[in-house]
Amino acid sequence: MEPSPLWTHRGDLVVRGLYRYVRNPMYLSVTAIILGEALLAWSRSLVLYWAVWFLGANLFVIGYEDPTLRRRFGQSYELYTQQVGRWLPRLKPRRDNRA
Repeated sequence: MEPSPLWTHRGDLVVRGLYRYVRNPMYLSVTAIILGEALLAWSRSLVLYWAVWFLGANLFVIGYEDPTLRRRFGQSYELYTQQVGRWLPRLKPRRDNRA
């Protein structure tokens, strides 16, 4: 099992699969599930939980993950961030030009 889905055991940045469409597919999935449950249940407490979750995920990604990946992968991660959105998936997948 890989320590993170963002790099391989060889240390390469993963830019294939769902990562071709959005930079944070796992966080986005959890966010969509919580928001979907809140809307289906018409639950204010679930909407509040979603807001807290999304704020926490954003703070973690912006404050820790992005800077860590920029240090680790440098220009290749910078190019990747310019081509693939953090939260909004692309309609067309990123071309695999090896970030």
